[in-house]
Amino acid sequence: MTYPDYFQSFDAAAMLKDYPPGPVFLDTFRALSRDELRARQENRFQKVVARGWEISFYRRLWSEQGLEPGDIKGLNDIGKLPRYSKSDLMASIDLHPPFGDFHGMDTYPPEKRPPVVFHTTSGTTGAPQVLFYDARSRELQNLFLSRAFHVMGLKPEDVVHSVYGHGMINGGHYVREAFVHYSNSIFLSAGTGNETRSVAQVELMRRFGVSVIVGFSDYIKKLAQVAGEQGLKPDHDFSIRMIIAHLGREPREAIGGPWGAEHVYDWYGVGDTGIIAFEGPDLDGMHVQEDGHVLEILDDETGVPVPDGEDGNMVDTVLFKDDIFPVIRFDTKDVSGFLPGSSSLGLNLRRIKGFLGRSDNMVKLRGINLYPIAIGAAAVAHPAATGEYVCRAERDATGREELVVVVEVEDPANQSVHDSLAAQLKQLFGIQILVELAAKGATAALTEVDRRQKAIRLIDNRKT
Repeated sequence: MTYPDYFQSFDAAAMLKDYPPGPVFLDTFRALSRDELRARQENRFQKVVARGWEISFYRRLWSEQGLEPGDIKGLNDIGKLPRYSKSDLMASIDLHPPFGDFHGMDTYPPEKRPPVVFHTTSGTTGAPQVLFYDARSRELQNLFLSRAFHVMGLKPEDVVHSVYGHGMINGGHYVREAFVHYSNSIFLSAGTGNETRSVAQVELMRRFGVSVIVGFSDYIKKLAQVAGEQGLKPDHDFSIRMIIAHLGREPREAIGGPWGAEHVYDWYGVGDTGIIAFEGPDLDGMHVQEDGHVLEILDDETGVPVPDGEDGNMVDTVLFKDDIFPVIRFDTKDVSGFLPGSSSLGLNLRRIKGFLGRSDNMVKLRGINLYPIAIGAAAVAHPAATGEYVCRAERDATGREELVVVVEVEDPANQSVHDSLAAQLKQLFGIQILVELAAKGATAALTEVDRRQKAIRLIDNRKT
């Protein structure tokens, strides 16, 4: 008996024609009008919705809203479809272990099922979620990520050092495939500190002449500290010209400065969707790859679209995933907002502000919405801070809630540093945020920055 082959299960030439890769991406989306783009989206959206009706999860979700096949006639009707989030996927897994029913594997006989790439999320916000990709959607996610790298200025002569995690986690494998399949740069798949010790990573970077670092910003900063502890000067003994990370609200100089990197770029995506948006050389917001994604910015409570410039939850529909794992109105719970105006790169694509925080990780303190990453970015900008922090939400016996930010500094006993940090945060956020100073390295056990690709930044003790 023969089985479908990964490389023969889809038409690669047609894929490259329908979804222009990195080298021709800019020319294509400077010339493509918004009307032409909308027509492509409409066609792809209809295929995705039709596939959704074949999947138990969507059929149940949509039927509960009184919808029937044929009710969704186009993108103008997308708001009729209910959004869902990770909690719904985890509930699906609980009801239908071990993989849930949000995929379409049972719609194929086993011998005819296309090859499946199986990973999980990192589990930063709870238990890891399972992820499925068939060959075509996997390669399209890889291609979309490579588009970003090309626009950012990746060169054939670059040596790229990746600190994304591997194992069951999708991130490291995804990024490696994007580089290896769609660029000719040399790629070092080092992973987290658990996979390759930090000291060994620094030596690999020096030995092989790394010019680009990719990964989560927390560990990239950690590697610069380790290099310094080894008697090296990151901005002198290495030739890092570009860092591609996930910045959130953190100043890019905090990540690129220690390495002397001329360019620091941000991009956004999640395991279910792959990359959605990325920065270009203009650093003027993140361009949404709208030929593959319909991104909505919605009010978390009402589900209504927010005006351009205002913040809301990013809800994504992936237009090329009419396959093993459709993604239709997935509420990422990540917060951003559309930027008004047009791209200075001339791309006829919408732009977002970037990742601003998580609506399910937000702390509402006396009527003010606070995001840990925003507080942390402000705290580590203080001259005395060494770059690491963790926030702690507390509730006392009377029910009063407080938010504490623990900031690593050189001298934790320095009261003037404590007072100036507290005053700085109160001025920025309009509310008192309690400050605790800690010695360098003291928060590592809580953030797990040495072991995780995404450090823990909020410990919510209100739930205990």
